[in-house]
Amino acid sequence: MLKSVEELRGYTVQATDGDVGSVAEFFFDDDNWTVRYLVVDTGSWLMGRKVLISPLALGTVDWNLQVLRVNMNRERVENSPGIETDKPVSRQHETDYYDYYGYPYYWTGPYLWGPFYYPAAYPGYGAAGPSAVEKEIAAARHQQTDVHLRSTKEITDYYIEASDGDIGHVEDFLIDDESWTIRYMVVDTRNWWPGKKVLVSPEWIRGINWRDSKVHVDLTREAIRNGPEYDAHALPSRDYEKRLYDHYGRHDYWSE
Repeated sequence: MLKSVEELRGYTVQATDGDVGSVAEFFFDDDNWTVRYLVVDTGSWLMGRKVLISPLALGTVDWNLQVLRVNMNRERVENSPGIETDKPVSRQHETDYYDYYGYPYYWTGPYLWGPFYYPAAYPGYGAAGPSAVEKEIAAARHQQTDVHLRSTKEITDYYIEASDGDIGHVEDFLIDDESWTIRYMVVDTRNWWPGKKVLVSPEWIRGINWRDSKVHVDLTREAIRNGPEYDAHALPSRDYEKRLYDHYGRHDYWSE
């Protein structure tokens, strides 16, 4: 099921023995466009400290009450490695974080979440953490690769540029709540087609200029103008997604 980042922002994060705080934003990796962490504002509980919660920790979700439940107690969250969320999160920080919780590294395995494709497949606290081999691989990659974590708040308002000109700006993101992959950017085209919003898949991105805050997509303005309009008051159905992919002549993600 697809969920809006703007809708999820402000949801309560609840541990097994009480509230942790509320969702402030999300960190995703710009290689796989998958949310790796929820940034949670702990409010007065931890004196305004923000903590990271991995989707691997999530249990049940109450969409009506807007509550995300995590499979740990408040003390475990409180003692988690400190991370300055207003600065880039290094791979070393991620390694410390994953070692603390005993999670398998997502960046060393063959699937989207390391040894798993979905966070829900993780057996939970007490399961085997990263092996010695995985730690060696992680250490080697730490020396030669950069971390590609980005904040959804940072990317919001980035300009979207088609192959022949600007079309609007990023207003929101739609996340697959099973894999936590970002399936779409919600683009507001008000300066070109007043009132119209469209969806653009990260798979259609051909480059991002981080300095100029621009996302370049492999689509023409005319194709986007004639594409299915997105109703921001209702999450897209599979029928809508089929029409969207058919319109652009792209292969869908759900048949894989």
